[in-house]
Amino acid sequence: MNRLLASSLAVLALGAGAAWADVDRDEAATIAQRASNGRVLAVDATDIQGRPAWRVKVVTGRGEVRVLLIEAATGKLL
Repeated sequence: MNRLLASSLAVLALGAGAAWADVDRDEAATIAQRASNGRVLAVDATDIQGRPAWRVKVVTGRGEVRVLLIEAATGKLL
């Protein structure tokens, strides 16, 4: 039960962190689309080493599904 509570709090914290990010959800999707030359399937807020980031799932022209991580503060691919 404590694990569930911790997970829920982490999700809430990520959502709050993403709200003030310099790179928003749509910009992250555009960055990932350009970097992969693919189609964006999903964009989710996440945390990489204590920093807000975007996890973007794309499908390439070859049909490969890839996950790209984009730093929310800079828009840099991780």
